[in-house]
Amino acid sequence: MSQEDEFFTRANRLLERWEALLEGRAAAPDWTYDAYRWRHDQHGMRLVPVGNPHRVSLDDLLCIDRQKAEILRNTEQFVNGRPANNALLWGARGTGKSTLIKAVFNHFADGRLRLIEVEKEHLVDLVEIVAALDQCSERFLLYCDDLSFEADDSGYKSLKAVLDGSIAAPADNLLIYASSNRRHLLPEAKADNQDVQVIDGEIHPGDAIEEKVSLSERFGLWLSFYPYSQEDYLKIVEHWLRRLAAGSCGDQATQLAALRWARQRGSRSGRVAHQFAIDQAGQHD
Repeated sequence: MSQEDEFFTRANRLLERWEALLEGRAAAPDWTYDAYRWRHDQHGMRLVPVGNPHRVSLDDLLCIDRQKAEILRNTEQFVNGRPANNALLWGARGTGKSTLIKAVFNHFADGRLRLIEVEKEHLVDLVEIVAALDQCSERFLLYCDDLSFEADDSGYKSLKAVLDGSIAAPADNLLIYASSNRRHLLPEAKADNQDVQVIDGEIHPGDAIEEKVSLSERFGLWLSFYPYSQEDYLKIVEHWLRRLAAGSCGDQATQLAALRWARQRGSRSGRVAHQFAIDQAGQHD
């Protein structure tokens, strides 16, 4: 490319960004970074680069081997241009759902894969986000953490349409990975079950249940996460103590301290195990 051609190319990019700014719509950034957040600010709706993303390793996630294998396989298919499913990771808090998404992204980040974090209140912008990525050669994971909706949330229908409910074909270069404590993403009330009917011996859910199930069913890959056993919890504590050079869980005193730490928090989760190890590392000489 000649210097003149390069000048006009850069000028056109600047004009496109300026037009997008004036109209308050999204403009695709130069993909120098590999992680971005979708933001609303004085410059309009835009993708903001994350200069220091959380570089978590798959090796730091223990006791969820089945979930790791499934999401790695799905993401590898996507990165290599083969068909892949949007994924919903749901289950108990602190069991590694969102951390697994970040670890999988880091595993493939040296290629064309980019991560875009979208907060729940900005899901109404999904159409604009998808449009901004439409002509890009990179491949994108759109990441929604701790996803759940109330019945009147506007982002609910936007997500439903982008997943599989619009007249527009799904984007080939975009997958949605979401984590949630709820399997069906919407609150489930006792009253919903009162509409269930039995017809010819078969159970037919009411409209309220069908509506709530319809969103999560649009995710092709479901991965469930369950609370850890005491044995698993101590195994994770041991891993982090060694990783942080903070001793070992081999002695009974440290083991009892780790269990007491979990009991005080009412959870034997991977997050609690990591927090205990950090506390020990801070006290370690």
